[in-house]
Amino acid sequence: MPDQSRNIHKGPDHRLRPGRRTAIAAVSVIAAIMLTACAGNEPPKHTFDVAPYVHKGHVVDCDTFKAQADAQAVLRADALDPNGLDRDGDGIACPNLPKPTDKKPVHRDFMTDVDGAPIIEPIKPPPT
Repeated sequence: MPDQSRNIHKGPDHRLRPGRRTAIAAVSVIAAIMLTACAGNEPPKHTFDVAPYVHKGHVVDCDTFKAQADAQAVLRADALDPNGLDRDGDGIACPNLPKPTDKKPVHRDFMTDVDGAPIIEPIKPPPT
């Protein structure tokens, strides 16, 4: 018996009908079109240019930013935090700013003083 899945063949009513492979391909194309149409429904990603704020020393404070996510992006780009955006040292910059927010803490593998400034050398305990 010849492989009819590749050929268009006549059915019992003598009309041409596609074979199985053609039907599967058509369903695949329809599914791809549906997925592509639905893919654009995500909210736009918030982007912020951190270049003017990093590696320049103290140039901004929390009042400079319109959104918490912007301040967090600056802290993420320079975890030493010369701008003092993370005063309590919890890795979250300017938590009181409005949305959009980015509450994923920045890992800071150094100690900070009360003001959040990094302590470069560890504090040695007093001799006993």
